[in-house]
Amino acid sequence: MNLIDTIRLEKIFHGDAVQTIALRKINFSVKAGDFVAVMGPSGCGKTTLLNILGMIDNWTSGDYFLMGQNVGLLKEKQRTNLRKSNIGFVFQNFNLIEELTVFENIELPLQYLGWKQKPRHERVNELLEKMKLSHRKDRFPVQLSGGQQQRVAVARAVVANPPLILADEPTGNLDSMHGEEVMMLLDSLNKEGTTIIMVTHSQRDASYSRRIVHLFDGQIINENLNKLE
Repeated sequence: MNLIDTIRLEKIFHGDAVQTIALRKINFSVKAGDFVAVMGPSGCGKTTLLNILGMIDNWTSGDYFLMGQNVGLLKEKQRTNLRKSNIGFVFQNFNLIEELTVFENIELPLQYLGWKQKPRHERVNELLEKMKLSHRKDRFPVQLSGGQQQRVAVARAVVANPPLILADEPTGNLDSMHGEEVMMLLDSLNKEGTTIIMVTHSQRDASYSRRIVHLFDGQIINENLNKLE
């Protein structure tokens, strides 16, 4: 069974006078443990697809299955619970909470999931060490470099051990050195078994993936394997 299947998935935005088809009958499957890069020009539907897969946005028609569940048949609370337990998000703009420390930002998803304090703190400290951020745990995001902020964002995304990470231009605001650090981190997480779907404009970033899917005008125009399984 695939981790993700979409069947003839469409997304149409309705304006006052026009309608825009963002996704056109997308058939898309992802196996557990895969690392997929989604590429294409601006406005081709990459982020729309990612937002639907992350249950941040709804679709107009078609079906979306996550871990065998038909997401379209779930109530909003059920979708929220499915998302919280199974998906971690990494955004281009980091999306850290400025009023919280590094430790508190990473800890937040575990609080939402109801983890008790001791195992919660043990897990956060384990990740801080893994991400080489222990010496920054009491700092606030504004006191960190862009690369450090994105490492915190990745740590927050994986702290609850979700099987799936959705990354939207994860190196878009970073210089090449810090961008490569983040990509090596995602590559390491994938090798440990985490499934990753990443939207990117960068050929360098896409080279870390196992499969590249090219979108154009809301359609998948081709796919190619990037690494031997």
